[in-house]
Amino acid sequence: MSNKYIKEFRQLIKIGVPIFGSQMSYMLMGTADTIIAGRASANDLAGLAVGTAFANTLWFFVTGVIFSVTPIVAQLYGAKKFHEIGKKLREILWIAAFLGFLLAFIFFNLDIILNLFPIKESITDISINYLKAVAPGIAFITIFTCLRCYSEGMTLTKPIFFIAFTGMLINIPLDLIFVYGWFGAPKLGGVGCGIATSIVALLMMITLFVYISFSQNYKKTKPFSEFTLPSKSTTKEVFKLGLPIGIGIFIELSMFSGAAIILSILGETVVASHSVAINIASLFFMVPLAIGLAAATRVGNLIGESNPHQAKTASFSTIYLCMIGALINSFIIVVFGSEIVGLYTTEVPVKELAVSLIIFAAIFQLPDGIQMGALGSLRGYKDTFIPMVLLFISYWLFAMPIGYYLTNYGFGDPYGAKGMWYGMIIGLSIFSFLSVFRLRWTIKRNIKRSATQELQQPLSQ
Repeated sequence: MSNKYIKEFRQLIKIGVPIFGSQMSYMLMGTADTIIAGRASANDLAGLAVGTAFANTLWFFVTGVIFSVTPIVAQLYGAKKFHEIGKKLREILWIAAFLGFLLAFIFFNLDIILNLFPIKESITDISINYLKAVAPGIAFITIFTCLRCYSEGMTLTKPIFFIAFTGMLINIPLDLIFVYGWFGAPKLGGVGCGIATSIVALLMMITLFVYISFSQNYKKTKPFSEFTLPSKSTTKEVFKLGLPIGIGIFIELSMFSGAAIILSILGETVVASHSVAINIASLFFMVPLAIGLAAATRVGNLIGESNPHQAKTASFSTIYLCMIGALINSFIIVVFGSEIVGLYTTEVPVKELAVSLIIFAAIFQLPDGIQMGALGSLRGYKDTFIPMVLLFISYWLFAMPIGYYLTNYGFGDPYGAKGMWYGMIIGLSIFSFLSVFRLRWTIKRNIKRSATQELQQPLSQ
């Protein structure tokens, strides 16, 4: 492999490793909540699960909008427009604050919707109170995410990792205190996880604000040097870029949620086995996710530098690196699959079916890695609308209908849980092909546009 790709591998790894650590920290916070609430009671675990299902769907949609900050900042950083970065940040913080407090208001009033569902009242009560407890935290974490994307857009990913990792560690004792009522605190069960999350979110937001204010790494952008009102043009830019990302994340999440709903009629064993397999696939997905997020920064920087050929190299390096990571993931899943499943369950029927399903999770890795590499690079180019359309086509027009048909009918006999996995793999494979095709088209268009601008410059001079 040529040196130009090795150089980009190094850049992506340098940016991506701290992002991987941050993503793992966020996931481990959720894992700690689940384990600690689960040990309190089955009711607390169920209440937490229902509450987080609602919370995550809304939160990830808003996160998608805020993710637009990374390519905006990355391109300006590459162009060395440092003063404009600070101005953009101040303008976008208004949007983040608005979305965060809007989400908090919605969370606080979700009991209106939750009470309509045919769920046991004892579970619903925990879910409603959990959402009320986590509502302030969702506002804080939305603002934190805006600051995080600003930092990552300038390739400053290590501070985010340290703050996220510390937040994850603080979350554990806070969970124990509020869930079990330690040190004289009220014993709140699953609701205590919501209070712990809000406290951690507040601490993370304040810490990042303070760090950005005093660290020399951010001085040249003058992030908080003056007061700036919201801007119509910046608001339009954020939503134009971010809404398709948010809708795309929603489409992807809905595929996984839809798969669980389709399989729910097949009984508890199938649902439990599928949940284990999809959780393992999600855990390993952290590798291509980190590389894809790093690509949004790296490609954005290079576009800002007016270096389209190196941006092309970075884009394809991202896909190659994701493929390498996916193949390593697949190898680990195939070789150690039974042992990994054993960490999740000891029930023999669940374990046996889950072991058979994680073979699909291993196959899943390659198209999932390729699509994340292409998607991350496309974000660096600020290309988000067409990828959203391609996600819709791949997941809702192919993955879900094919999965449903194979699960319930198959060719001769129903395929059961495996049918849904066939559908998801087909949908992912279609999207990985379409997203790479879109990336190649975007790269060519960008190189052509850059060449045209270079030709026009001497004429204008």
